Amino acid sequence: MAGHSKWANIQHRKGRQDEKRQRVWTRVMREIMVAARMGGGDLGTNPRLRLAVEKAKAANMPSENVKYGIAKATGSLEGVHYEEVRYEGYGIGGAAIIVDCMTDNKVRTVAEVRHAFSKHGGNMGTEGSVAFQFKHCGQLIFAPGTSEDKVMEVALEAGANDVITHDDGAIEVLTPYTALEAVKHALEAAGLKAELAEVTMRADNVIEMSGDEAHKMQKLLDVLEDLDDTQEVFHNAALSE
Repeated sequence: MAGHSKWANIQHRKGRQDEKRQRVWTRVMREIMVAARMGGGDLGTNPRLRLAVEKAKAANMPSENVKYGIAKATGSLEGVHYEEVRYEGYGIGGAAIIVDCMTDNKVRTVAEVRHAFSKHGGNMGTEGSVAFQFKHCGQLIFAPGTSEDKVMEVALEAGANDVITHDDGAIEVLTPYTALEAVKHALEAAGLKAELAEVTMRADNVIEMSGDEAHKMQKLLDVLEDLDDTQEVFHNAALSE
């Protein structure tokens, strides 16, 4: 996740989620259903499902909803079958964008994503056209003021790849995507709770944008994020207000 200020970017994202809780619930429910269908409904043996359930709790989703989604996905109840699909493209100034969706109708979804790109100054690319610019990894973000030394000591011991302190004071921990859960639990056991902990696609390099260019890019990203089938949008634009 790119951003001129790492912490401001996180707060912007959290604010958008708070404003649209029902949409957040819908996306988390899809993630729960896909995770349960692929790896089973047992939280003890399905780490992807555990992370999805943690997201549900963070979004204040009722536990009954979580249980219902797992039951539908594992065949206990009849439900919709969702597929994961990824689209790639270019935004303003050639910025790279990845749109991860879950859908029950890929024809509808690809049409909506293509329309969003073309209407707001972007171009939809082919599979693999921008993904090579991102790293699939685990990411934890800690608020400014958190002890850098303590985070670094615990995180690296638990298997993290890197700890980065940003100019605004936010601390970013990067892990192999398979090690996110172990690192997160080790940090929490040491009294360090991340504001964000997720498996993500992190851009290797960012493109700085400001003014009208940044405004147009943010509009494109907002439109893509607001599509019904969108789960996550990743990009390499560092947007200045």
